Amino acid sequence: MNDLLLLEFDEEMKKTRTALERVPADKNDFAPHPKSMPLGKLAPHVAQLAGFGLIILTTPEYDFSKGSIKRMPLESPAQLVQAFDEGAAKVRAALQATKDEAWRENWKLNFQGKTIFEGQRFLAYRQMFLNHLVHHRAQLGVYLRLNDKPVPATYGPSADDTLGF
Repeated sequence: MNDLLLLEFDEEMKKTRTALERVPADKNDFAPHPKSMPLGKLAPHVAQLAGFGLIILTTPEYDFSKGSIKRMPLESPAQLVQAFDEGAAKVRAALQATKDEAWRENWKLNFQGKTIFEGQRFLAYRQMFLNHLVHHRAQLGVYLRLNDKPVPATYGPSADDTLGF
């Protein structure tokens, strides 16, 4: 199981890292819509999501209200990439060490005693971490485009990264 998940993990981390490398550090307040998260929150959130993947793989539950995840500021693409790389390395190691039977174990996410998610660790890993990361990376791609930064190829070419096409 882990061999298959590691292939996917490595590909998604590579794509996410490329997007973070292109974040403009001077656009903290940029948001494409009043309801949108500003870039100064979105980019660090993407960079820190790997830490949440580690929590899912190494704990039976997590309560956001009791957690120790501190939001980092957007200082530079290098700072984002460093935080992301450190977190991704820890998740990769935990993923390698996760036994097949652990994927079926229950995992729970709470906030102040209210359940946000409860289900198998596999579903938590895929939905709450990996799909969540992909979702926000896609948002980041829109922010890059609207700030005239090159949008990386993800599941095929982009207008900026043609992959040889």
